[in-house]
Amino acid sequence: MLAVRRALALGAHPDDVELQAGGTLARWAADGAHVEIACFTAGEKGSHDPATDPAALAQVRRGEATAAARVLGVAAVHFLGAVDGELEVTMALRLAVARLVRTVRPDVVVGHDPWRRWLLHPDHRAAGFLTVDGVVAARDPLYAPELGAEGLPAHRPHSVLLFGTDAPDEIVEVTPFMDAKLASLRAHSSQISDPVDLERRIRTWNAAIGTQFGLANAEAFHLLDTKGR
Repeated sequence: MLAVRRALALGAHPDDVELQAGGTLARWAADGAHVEIACFTAGEKGSHDPATDPAALAQVRRGEATAAARVLGVAAVHFLGAVDGELEVTMALRLAVARLVRTVRPDVVVGHDPWRRWLLHPDHRAAGFLTVDGVVAARDPLYAPELGAEGLPAHRPHSVLLFGTDAPDEIVEVTPFMDAKLASLRAHSSQISDPVDLERRIRTWNAAIGTQFGLANAEAFHLLDTKGR
């Protein structure tokens, strides 16, 4: 199991991190780690109602993300300001990730796996690439010299954990933290039509992952060692 004192998890939208890694973040926080979350977008287009006001929904979802983080023991939530549905891999956003990594100075960074086969959502793909590219920009002192000028020296997390992966090799037992994970997801009430069905699906999914690895309930990641890559 990874040694984690500080962690930063990045998702394309509010609730992405909680869905894929909420139990893991709750476990780390309970063990005394300092954990922060960043959302590339505010999820302002996360509605099936064409009459929805995106700006109003963004405000709601920011509040939901803050409430969900509190349930997990997460210390802070950051919003990086990208447009929902239009997230792109840009140097400006790579720099924003690098700045956050150099500020939070995590041991572990968590994010979407951009190399997963058949990953449909463009925001998820872009978020994954921005996360790993931002880690590289944060770790190497000659990258992003403007950050050095801001008083943010280079920082190398020892690991990156990619969720939603089809090549899992880092498995976290989350059975004691399933209730916290589910509570964090329920905090995103704008996204839930049937809370009972949500709980059934999440418990079934995490139990199925656990069964593959001899555990009761688990979350799965692909591990990248940041040294020499």
